[in-house]
Amino acid sequence: MKNENVDFNISDVITTELISVDLRADTKKEAIEELTELLVIKGDVTDRQAFIDDVVLRESEGITGLGQGIAIPHGKSQAVKNTSLAIGISQHGIEWESLDDELVSVIILFAVKDTDANTLHIRLLQKVAILLADDNFITKLHEIKDKEELIKLLNRKTKEV
Repeated sequence: MKNENVDFNISDVITTELISVDLRADTKKEAIEELTELLVIKGDVTDRQAFIDDVVLRESEGITGLGQGIAIPHGKSQAVKNTSLAIGISQHGIEWESLDDELVSVIILFAVKDTDANTLHIRLLQKVAILLADDNFITKLHEIKDKEELIKLLNRKTKEV
């Protein structure tokens, strides 16, 4: 039996396969689709369109653009096999409803399995919220140029948290 109270790092659910440091997307929907594709390829999402529909529905319920160029869209879905994250970095910025009305260049897409909605999902959100409260972390996040560099940043920062 898995112990739900065991602590974990974000780097436990994110791998280089779930990172794009050069998103091609020009719109929010395209960004969600592009990151969903990474989750489908890895096997964390079993039904691409059902998951996208769930994320788009959640987007209609409230702003996920936090400001400082960061958005955290998420979908709780039956299409999710393993709760996970996909991270995309855009070199050109994407229109997104955000608290500061600025373009978004870092997107952290949460894919949440229905049964994890009140456990792992909350712990993941807490970890991300703590990281995003650190201006130094945000600055470094915007300077990321490759996947390994992002993994190292997540590993270093989540060990501090």
